[in-house]
Amino acid sequence: MESNKPASASAFAEHGFKATVGERMEVVKKLYLSDPIPWVIGYSGGKDSTATLQLVWRALAQLGSEQLHKDVHVISTDTLVENPIVAQWVAHSLDVMREAAKTQNLPIKPHRLTPEVKDRFWVNLIGKGYPAPRPKFRWCTSRLKINPSNDFIKRLEQQNGEAIVVLGTRKAESAARAASMKRHAGSTREWLSRNGQLERSWVFTPVADWTNDDVWLYLMQEKNPWGFDNSELLGMYQGATADGECPLVVDSSTPSCGDSRFGCYVCTMVSQDKSMDAMIQNDIEKEWMAPLLEFRNKFLGAGFGDDRKYREFRRMDGRLTLMQVANKEEGEDDVWEVADGRRFRLVHGPYKQTYRERLLRELLQAQRAVHAKAPANLKFDLLALEDLEEIRRLWVFEKHEIEDSVPRIYEEVMGEPYPSPRLDESQVFDAGDIALLREMTAREDDPDQLHFHLVRQLLAVEGKYQHAARRAGLFDELNSVLEYHAFNGEQEALEFAVHRSLSLEKANQSIEVQFVRPTIPIIPVAASDVELTEEE
Repeated sequence: MESNKPASASAFAEHGFKATVGERMEVVKKLYLSDPIPWVIGYSGGKDSTATLQLVWRALAQLGSEQLHKDVHVISTDTLVENPIVAQWVAHSLDVMREAAKTQNLPIKPHRLTPEVKDRFWVNLIGKGYPAPRPKFRWCTSRLKINPSNDFIKRLEQQNGEAIVVLGTRKAESAARAASMKRHAGSTREWLSRNGQLERSWVFTPVADWTNDDVWLYLMQEKNPWGFDNSELLGMYQGATADGECPLVVDSSTPSCGDSRFGCYVCTMVSQDKSMDAMIQNDIEKEWMAPLLEFRNKFLGAGFGDDRKYREFRRMDGRLTLMQVANKEEGEDDVWEVADGRRFRLVHGPYKQTYRERLLRELLQAQRAVHAKAPANLKFDLLALEDLEEIRRLWVFEKHEIEDSVPRIYEEVMGEPYPSPRLDESQVFDAGDIALLREMTAREDDPDQLHFHLVRQLLAVEGKYQHAARRAGLFDELNSVLEYHAFNGEQEALEFAVHRSLSLEKANQSIEVQFVRPTIPIIPVAASDVELTEEE
């Protein structure tokens, strides 16, 4: 429902706190009773989702048992790279909710959702080699946050036909969110709007017109119905404020605790994790998180800089993609200038093996440091065993890194045996074999060991088929390997890509080209299209 009041005005200004809250609870009850469509409440543990859940919980508690005719699912998505203090808070909250709902005979069912192993952050960054997320290739949001919740809602839709998603989104929170909420409005049901991604779901935002201070006033005035102390939530926001202070808000120029933000500590969309930094500075009991912050700042923060030197010059499927650049900086050797003054470089692909191994080693070192410093009652692993095993599988079976480095790195860093058995003997060579192969293929003009990678990958493909009754597909895979390793280095690949692209430009031919080596697709792109595509 649209409101004519200014976005900065309190929702309680016109009718007062109690009357406004009472009216909103009546809306909740009316909507709940109006149909059999189940509800899904998105809960993050923050102030807005807490206020929304609390409002719904208290409204349902006023209904008779015969009126509680449908379930209300509370879903919380743990990306597994959340601020650990917040993640612990949310996990404990869900446990407490579950018991409280059972005791109060309410149809409220909490669920902790996590991404599938293949979608997890470290699996994609270290396993597949995806470069750290950035605005033009923000691969993390859909995999870590959107997919788990949407999958849950879709299952509910399949079972019930429709679902109503209850969110703590507020128009006052940001102009972008306000515009999004307005865009999906228009339902004949006054308080519901259409869901932009799920066709058979509706969205209900009961605190949409509340300000930050309205939310905090409600949380402080109304007792939490599942037994949590909302003042602890306020304290958590206070601890995440850089100056450690949560002042009384007296005018629009006074900062509010509601401006604090919690999220993934690995987030590369912001230059620094101010909330974690403030927590560590403000509370000596949270200093154990320092290794996480150090890892984040070193490899994912503002000081990380350009990661092109750590990435392969090919895309994951072996394609060469050109981009046009404005200038050639002094000392740059990966830019090719043509006669008409245009300058080109290759769009780099996934992280190289050496860098992925470095990331794994550094992350495990951070995990070991956290284990040494964290409270005894806190079980917090940066990398679960199933994540390590998926990274291991990707490296050995998809990237053909047959030396199987994950167990070795784990044992060197953690000082204990790797907890999973050896992989298929036909796919893994021992350290001596790999050292000999590396020595035999070493060349001074091959600093990236491309010849070693070629021979190793050919051996891996051959090993895959050595016990097969039929070897159909072997030659196709071998040919694919040769295609991928068609060039001796980036300069050769860049020269070929530029010359071929210019030739095709003149001839106005297809982008697909033939070469004396295997077929290499060359794709000219605009300077703005420089990141890996989602399909890669």
